[in-house]
Amino acid sequence: MRISDRVAEQLYALIQQRQLQSGQRLPAERQLAEELGVSRTALREAIQKLISQGIVVSRVGAGNFVQAMPSAHTHWHEQAISPLVPLLRNDPQYRYDVLETRQTLEAGTAWHAAMRATEKDKLHIQRRFDELLHFQSIQDSEAAAQADAQFHLAIAEASHNAVIVQIMRSLFDLMLSTVAENRRVMFVHDSSRGLEQLTQQHYELMQAILAGEPERARSVINEHLRFVHHKLAQADEDAARLQRLDRLSTSVVTSP
Repeated sequence: MRISDRVAEQLYALIQQRQLQSGQRLPAERQLAEELGVSRTALREAIQKLISQGIVVSRVGAGNFVQAMPSAHTHWHEQAISPLVPLLRNDPQYRYDVLETRQTLEAGTAWHAAMRATEKDKLHIQRRFDELLHFQSIQDSEAAAQADAQFHLAIAEASHNAVIVQIMRSLFDLMLSTVAENRRVMFVHDSSRGLEQLTQQHYELMQAILAGEPERARSVINEHLRFVHHKLAQADEDAARLQRLDRLSTSVVTSP
């Protein structure tokens, strides 16, 4: 995948994530380049690609604006993922399927990222980790969830496997919704201890990639996702126990 194509995909994903509507202005080029961790030249080429697709329009002296996000511009991977969205919304148990999918994919992306990450990739991963720490420190749970998903996506991008990166990007919305729900469920009790453990796992994963240790990176991501699975299962068990107690209490009160 050419750099401009990758940046165009990143920019398109950014537009979707921020839910920018037709007529809204994109951030300034300097800000976008910093956020995406790319050069101004690569960004301009990416913007031109989106302009040619009718997604973005450039207005002289005013900047770049979202022109349209019609279904005609929906990529194949978004069409493939869309049927899963209502399933996740209506049945929380599907989050375990997402976790299994992530474990299958991310064990590989972490390994390859540790082998192939460039200095720019490593800087991008560090930047995402710092954003995660920042939003956790100010207790902005929604932004922290997005930063969490972006951190994992940055690692996938550092794998330099175009097919896997496309799949991971297609899963981003699913990842974001499940990560947000996972963090909410996991930290409903004993939030400080659980958050410390999760943060330490993210840090160790980053360090393994920065140090170029693929086996360690794969081990850490597997342990991280097993931890998330365990905490979710524990939270589900606690919720089910409370429901049983509630039903029992109601039964005792209403019995003759």
